[in-house]
Amino acid sequence: MYSLSRRSLTILHFFLGYSILYSGLGYVKDVQAFGINYGQVANNLPPPDKVLELLRSMRITKTRIYDTNPEILKSFANSNVELIVTVENEMLATLMDQQEAIQWVSSHIRPFFPATKITGIAVGNEVYTGDDMTLINNLVPAMVSIHAALVSLGLDQYIHVSTPSSLAILEESYPPSAGSFKSELNTIMPQILQFLASTNSPFWINAYPYFAFKDNPNKISLDYVLFNRNQGMIDPYTKLHYDNMLYAQVDAVTFAIARMGFGNLEVKVSETGWPSKGDPAEIGATIQNAAIYNRNLLRRQLNSEGTPLRPKFRLEVYLFALFNEDMKPGPTSERNYGLFQPDMSMAYNVGLSSLATTSSTTPSSASIFLSSSASKDTQTDRQSLVYWTFIYLLLAIQFFLT
Repeated sequence: MYSLSRRSLTILHFFLGYSILYSGLGYVKDVQAFGINYGQVANNLPPPDKVLELLRSMRITKTRIYDTNPEILKSFANSNVELIVTVENEMLATLMDQQEAIQWVSSHIRPFFPATKITGIAVGNEVYTGDDMTLINNLVPAMVSIHAALVSLGLDQYIHVSTPSSLAILEESYPPSAGSFKSELNTIMPQILQFLASTNSPFWINAYPYFAFKDNPNKISLDYVLFNRNQGMIDPYTKLHYDNMLYAQVDAVTFAIARMGFGNLEVKVSETGWPSKGDPAEIGATIQNAAIYNRNLLRRQLNSEGTPLRPKFRLEVYLFALFNEDMKPGPTSERNYGLFQPDMSMAYNVGLSSLATTSSTTPSSASIFLSSSASKDTQTDRQSLVYWTFIYLLLAIQFFLT
């Protein structure tokens, strides 16, 4: 092992930052970029057809489930709601085998597609967070086998394969430009990044500013994690300004990926949210904070925002979660992330409910139209690229003159 000098670190930050900004500028994701996680760890949830009605009433067109529940897949047929399905962690060892993967895709995916718009397969969930090395080592081979099965059945151009990871995969996340993966992942992480790059698939991250605030409420601004107006922070290397923690977390992951030579990979948020209730030690878990976080997040989505590192690349986010789930283990917060109660009444109002009774497509504080998409503006993109190129050239000149 060797240590980098401060001069070398500055050069590294300069070129990483410039290359990522250059790859992101000028490319606007002209798609609907908001989804919601539909968990089912409960014994009192409404049937899938009622859930579909709820999603339609809110004009939500993307959702993610944590299995391949055939009842859900059948109910969502011909609905135009895009679905990401999940391979459970315990299935990874089996699906490493190519024939098993073909059989799994043939029985769990093919019978429902294309009537049901399955757009992605999440292979496992937060596999890298645990210390089960067998599970970790099985992940990439299982992903490769499942993708090969999709290819053999002619489905790979419609369905991408990835895996959601938690922020625990990062060794450093502050400032964002210091983002790096844990050293114990140095061997296996390039394998998954290479797979994602070769299949044009996104890197999914489960990012929860709530956890950072809960663990350190005296040092982290509540306004900063809730997207409220605040002073924010400036990354000392890129000089980029961050007014919320979620974007800083995403950019830290982007930098970590770039350090391994895959700076063009798209990072998507597969989970984020805020609990409306918690145990006494779970500071910040309140209805008020949950409503503020999710409402402000939705407003950012409507504004087609990207992160400071990729301002013209609209960040795709899946909110956690649709329902409170009464059978989830762990602290009280785990059972209280839902926007809705199991009887489909609101846990709190984030501005979605009015969509069920209004036909307006104009966003307002009372009515949020979630399927609005980013628009392309070539002249603006060029101006942004010229601006950031100029800024980085100035930084480079300043560095080499000092």
